[in-house]
Amino acid sequence: MIRFLNPWWLLLLLAVALLAAAYVWVQLHRRTYAVRFTNVALLKSVAPKAPGWRRHLGATAFLLCLLVLSFGMAKPSTDVKQPLERATIVLALDVSLSMQATDVDPDRITAAKAAAKQFVDELPETYNLSLVSFAKSATVVVSPTKDHSQITSAIDGLELQESTAIGEAIYASLQAVQSVPADGASGAPPARIVLLSDGYTTYGRPNEEAAKAAATAKVPVSTIAFGTQEGVVDLNGTRTPVPVDRDALQAIAQQTDGRFYSAVTAQELKDVYRDLGSSIGYRTTPREITQWFVGAALIFGFAGAAMSLAWTSRLP
Repeated sequence: MIRFLNPWWLLLLLAVALLAAAYVWVQLHRRTYAVRFTNVALLKSVAPKAPGWRRHLGATAFLLCLLVLSFGMAKPSTDVKQPLERATIVLALDVSLSMQATDVDPDRITAAKAAAKQFVDELPETYNLSLVSFAKSATVVVSPTKDHSQITSAIDGLELQESTAIGEAIYASLQAVQSVPADGASGAPPARIVLLSDGYTTYGRPNEEAAKAAATAKVPVSTIAFGTQEGVVDLNGTRTPVPVDRDALQAIAQQTDGRFYSAVTAQELKDVYRDLGSSIGYRTTPREITQWFVGAALIFGFAGAAMSLAWTSRLP
């Protein structure tokens, strides 16, 4: 279906119609004038051979050229569907105080941030990416976006807080996934949650409950454990052990059909999103096709000029 972005230019069609009417009037007037000569035989002997009906072809092509150009000035367009990638990954990053342990060089939170930013760099630009930080509560720091630079900047700004609520982080991540617009596609977008933590939940809803919600939503949660069993932190002058709860993180991954990683490499980060499917939504946008009309007008214009020169020795 063709529609026009600047329909006011279609008023030029009135000028083309008037010009066509004037041409017809002139031709009828010429025939009327011609029959006033009584000596037709003498007229034939002195007048050059007329092109007959062919003389109208050049003018017709010229009028068609103007007609098509008038449509072109109105910026004709057609509706096209542009595919939109809806695949979404949510990075959930633990910012609890236990993440300041130095059993990972230089410390857990710095290593986690570096891994998260590396993951962002490796992720295809077509994917939506969201960032959730969690300690005693979970917050959607950046909603799903294809501007991955927002995620990198937000990661750098994260600060440590008390407690760890992994269950709340999963619920917040599911809310972020639900915020992705449908864009014409049916169903929820394909999504993965990548959760980076040292594993011990001390606040909020249980891991099992959150993992069940993720499994019901068919959103796998891949977990990445940071730290060792020997990790300690200094809390108010007291050295407190903060071993990594790998079993808890692995259980979440298994329950949601995700993957568990106890170490981080560039290849393992790629594996997290390698199997991520895509769901294409569509946004209908106008695509201007003025060049088609200009091309057709040029064809009519050149054809009209050629026929007029060939049969009347002048341009229309």
